[in-house]
Amino acid sequence: MHIDLRQLRHFIALAEQRSFVAAALTVNLSQSAFSRSIQALEHSTGCQLVDRGRKDLAPTKQGQVLLEHARRLVSGAQQLANEISQFNGLEAGELRFGCGPAPAGGLIPRAIGSFIGRYPKARVQFQVDDWESLSKRLLSEEFEFFVADTRHFEANPDYHTHRLRSRRWYFCCRIGHPLATHDSVSPAELMSYPLAVTIRPPNLRKVIVDLSGRPDYQPNVECENGYSLLGVVLRSDAIGIVSANSDMLHMARGELVCLKIDGLDENLEERYTRYGIVSRAGYRLSPLAEAMIEQIKEVDELDEDSYTLENIAV
Repeated sequence: MHIDLRQLRHFIALAEQRSFVAAALTVNLSQSAFSRSIQALEHSTGCQLVDRGRKDLAPTKQGQVLLEHARRLVSGAQQLANEISQFNGLEAGELRFGCGPAPAGGLIPRAIGSFIGRYPKARVQFQVDDWESLSKRLLSEEFEFFVADTRHFEANPDYHTHRLRSRRWYFCCRIGHPLATHDSVSPAELMSYPLAVTIRPPNLRKVIVDLSGRPDYQPNVECENGYSLLGVVLRSDAIGIVSANSDMLHMARGELVCLKIDGLDENLEERYTRYGIVSRAGYRLSPLAEAMIEQIKEVDELDEDSYTLENIAV
């Protein structure tokens, strides 16, 4: 069986786009050339890889198996090329990693800014997603590491984790909000307004569920993008959540108010982030990945308290 890495890349694109037209555009091929590439791959494997009878062009069972291996092979080939380039002193190559929405709002952009200053020839690609999706992509070798909540990985021997500094998070509202002038608000007052938050992190979910008194509580507006949620909070009476050390606070300078909640302990463990760097145990990282991780650690240690909400909001 002869399989071309380019054909594998094309098949991955088709599996992600679920459209021959969109996938062809993604890899900069004409639709006819792209279709021939997929057909040639099917001929090499001796089986049909996508169900053309379905609108979503879902992979067949054989296609799912090939897709899993294709992602590993393509990622491995790219990593090999990266490492050879780096060991040759070119300081080039491609680095791919993932991060959660909160680190993507401050820590990671600052670390990347410093990193590309040191490695201007490197190409950095990072994916923002929740910890569950990030872990799947790590295991499929699409990433070398990710930065997110570490609670679900610290006791798992398949992962290596490095804890970063804990950051406190806050309930907040816009400056003209009815609660903005209150010294403190009760849980009932807080929950009487819409919440625009993400409840993926287990610590956030626990606090919000406890305040609402409803184990099945769902926020009015839920999104993984912190910038979008901040926009909702600044343009409505919705209550938001923002963590210290976020660049979003600078965007909202003088427009946000921190809310003190009656009965909610300021030092409660769940009020602090538990982010860290997660990689696969027993796997060697590329030089670029190691360099980026060191940069993230360095920025995390140097971040000043000027990023906290008390110094930004009124």
